[in-house]
Amino acid sequence: MSRIATKICGLSTPETLDAALRAGASHVGFVHFAKSPRHVEASQLTQLAPRVPDHIQKVAVVVSPDDMLIEQLIQAGGIDVLQLHGKEPPERLVAIRSRFPKLQLWKAIPVKTKADIGTARAYQAVSDLILFDAKTPDSADLPGGMGLRFDWTLLANYRTSGPWGLSGGLDPNNITEAIRITGTPLVDVSSGVESAPGIKDVDKITAFCNAVSLC
Repeated sequence: MSRIATKICGLSTPETLDAALRAGASHVGFVHFAKSPRHVEASQLTQLAPRVPDHIQKVAVVVSPDDMLIEQLIQAGGIDVLQLHGKEPPERLVAIRSRFPKLQLWKAIPVKTKADIGTARAYQAVSDLILFDAKTPDSADLPGGMGLRFDWTLLANYRTSGPWGLSGGLDPNNITEAIRITGTPLVDVSSGVESAPGIKDVDKITAFCNAVSLC
């Protein structure tokens, strides 16, 4: 198994989920956001989640969820991690942790400039992992999953006491370079292993995980 954790995100079918598991993914992500082409309803999650072994973490990717939605996702899929992609303030993460103490919380930090990296400090004490993702345009309907990447050299000398990861524009062809530049301990890919928006490609999933395993 690779020393670098690998999350395949936006999975929505048994075939592609199984491909991610076979390829060695440490985390599998399910997007619950109606505007996303990767949106998975709670009923779908109920069918997909039992295919995931206990040692692989199930991640629900959400945007500014209320407690009712979080409870619904836990009941439907037994999720292990809540990945927050909205404008949730640190206080909201504290409240979620109080209500759902067994749930890991990942906070996505949108990045375009060096100053954006610094915004992670406010979340380090209240989240289990910081995920640096490419900042999408203000007019975009999606907070991520658009195949955008940011300047990875912004993270070249990043040091923190807590877990973190890299997302945004990763694919089988550039992942080796991304890891070399940033030294990230976790990578998160979605559109980079697709043949079309929301359509995962089994071969690309395998190629991505194989590339990570060699780093």
